[in-house]
Amino acid sequence: MRAGIITPVALSLLGGLSGCAEAGAGNAAAFQPDYSGVETRLLDGDLVNFHVSMRGARGREDVDRYAECAAAQYALIRGYGFARHLRTNLAEEGGVWRGDAIYTISAALPRGLKTIDAEVVAANCAENGIPMV
Repeated sequence: MRAGIITPVALSLLGGLSGCAEAGAGNAAAFQPDYSGVETRLLDGDLVNFHVSMRGARGREDVDRYAECAAAQYALIRGYGFARHLRTNLAEEGGVWRGDAIYTISAALPRGLKTIDAEVVAANCAENGIPMV
C-alpha cells in the first residue's frame, strides 16, 4: 500500500474500530451511580464496619468498591496506611444496593490476601469520583 492512499479494506477496519469506541463510550455514559452514603462504626480497636448504600450499581463490584473507598479513607483519617477486607454482605432491593463490610485497619501491611494500601486506593477513588468517609 502506498503512503497517503487508504484502501477499502483499511476503511472497513477503521470503521469497525470507531464502532467499538462508540459502543464503549455509550456504556461508560450509562453508568451514573448515586452514592447514598456511608455509615461507619468502630467495632473494636482496629475492626471497622462500613454500611454503604447506592443506586445505579452495575453489580456487586461497584458496591464492594464503594465500601473499599470508605475503608481506605477511614484508615488514613485514623493515621493508618493499610486495611484488610474481612467480609461484605450485599443486598439489592428496588434498585438500591446495600453493603455491610468489615475491615481491619493497621499501620503495617497486614497478613492476608485482601489487603489494600489506603493511600493508593483513596487516590484511585478520588480520581474515579467515588465518595469516601
